[in-house]
Amino acid sequence: MKKIRCAVYTRKSSEDGLEQEFNSLHAQRDACSAYIASQKHEGWVMLPDAFDDGGLSGGSLERPALQRLMEHVREGRVDQIVVYKIDRLTRSLADFAKIVDVLDEAGASFVSVTQSFNTATSMGRLTLNMLLSFAQFEREVTAERIRDKIAASKRKGLWMGGQVPMGYDPDGRTLKINQAEAATIRTLYDLYERLGTVRAVKEEANRLGLRSRRRKTTSGQVTGGTPFDRGHIHHILTNPIYAGRIRHRDKVFDGAHPAIIEPDRWDKVQAQLQAGAARSRRSSTARRKSLLCGKLFDETGDRLTPSHSKTRKGVRLRYYISHRLVAQAGEAHSDAWRLPAEEFETKVGKLVQMMLAKHGFAAKLVRGASADVIGRHAATLAAHAADADPATLLGLVGRIDIMPGQLELRLGAGTLAELLGIDPDDLDQTRLDRSFPFQLRKRGVETKIILDDAPSGTDDTLIRNIAKAHAWFERIKAGETVTEIAKREGTSKRRVQQLAGLSFLAPDIIRDALEGRQPIGFTSEWCLRHDLPSDWTQQRQLLATL
Repeated sequence: MKKIRCAVYTRKSSEDGLEQEFNSLHAQRDACSAYIASQKHEGWVMLPDAFDDGGLSGGSLERPALQRLMEHVREGRVDQIVVYKIDRLTRSLADFAKIVDVLDEAGASFVSVTQSFNTATSMGRLTLNMLLSFAQFEREVTAERIRDKIAASKRKGLWMGGQVPMGYDPDGRTLKINQAEAATIRTLYDLYERLGTVRAVKEEANRLGLRSRRRKTTSGQVTGGTPFDRGHIHHILTNPIYAGRIRHRDKVFDGAHPAIIEPDRWDKVQAQLQAGAARSRRSSTARRKSLLCGKLFDETGDRLTPSHSKTRKGVRLRYYISHRLVAQAGEAHSDAWRLPAEEFETKVGKLVQMMLAKHGFAAKLVRGASADVIGRHAATLAAHAADADPATLLGLVGRIDIMPGQLELRLGAGTLAELLGIDPDDLDQTRLDRSFPFQLRKRGVETKIILDDAPSGTDDTLIRNIAKAHAWFERIKAGETVTEIAKREGTSKRRVQQLAGLSFLAPDIIRDALEGRQPIGFTSEWCLRHDLPSDWTQQRQLLATL
């Protein structure tokens, strides 16, 4: 009688209960071993190797024990895989098809203990495919039902979880006012109505000693309790939660929680914020000066100085020209620069905006800061990039060196530190520089610079999270649990499980991310919001839709 070597595979989606002396994995293995023993007359023999995946979802094939098992099948060391239920092996019909291909090539089969069929027969395969199709359908319908439930609950004004905003405490499916923090929120609104600018509110809030909420993470880390920065203040002033409303995507609904700020008053503040931004943009164009004076140098080290001319109609045109054109007037200087000032300033302002809003810029810029502080700095920089007028943006420029084909832009450490409310010594000076390629186009005596105004660039956050994912997955393969990794990294188990999926990205997708050639919209947050398939071809097809 031919001996049939049987390997038992067990899996549990969460780590809850795995620390028990007898857990779900043990129960699955006992049931499978008993079933194999009942088939001894057919020549079934249980292999001693344990293939256990604890705390891993069945939505992906990238599981250490499963990968090891499939390698044993390919090597001809396993004749039959035995599982307690089909979904222990996989919950995806597409993934199961890949497993069947491997089994067929190796001449092996698959058996479910609690479901009376096996893949050695055509009827067994038909039944199995039908069950998996319904399982996958059920999973997709469940996900849609959860999304619809959240949307419906928010339409009713219910609080559906997440980080509780300052000024409130959770109260079941709604919020209740935290009177001490609500007083701070009302003070910020009072200050804005009286002073009219977020910058002035920040300065006065600091003088009054107002502080953000102190929060304690599940790992015991304490964050917050620091002075408000401009980004945080802007977020509070524009958050409809304080008017008793709930935001869901791009819609706002009346909430079931009490308002800290009267809705009519909140609406007036929004109008005041928009009017202030529009007024700032208009006034900046009316008072246009040579904002890069003293900051612009060419490849010879010669400073570009402001100059102007007038058209026949009396229109004043501003330029930045190499100083030698003024100091040595009448001499030929074929390598000298003559740049249209307004056009050049606009392009440099966009480059500064791009640097401020760049993913991961705040994390690299501020050394030794906590995740909470970095998040607030990132919000400040993003708000500044979106709302600041050109004069303020160009005020952040420390120096520009221009040479044929390349522009070197350096932000000013002092002005940037002042914007973030920190000491300049806390900034990583190496992160203030950025090079931008360009093309030259001559128009008479003028030199026009053609810059790529919106290059995608590398997403530092995405790259850092991919690296984390690979490191964490290697630790999981080495036997470390998700709980242990989360505790050591100071994060949540869910975050570790979410990021671990990035370790399964196709090599060419990772290469494009490293080189800054990823599709616009392909970010860490996008990856975490979408169920990325483990199949590399399907990943590329999904990214092609961005």
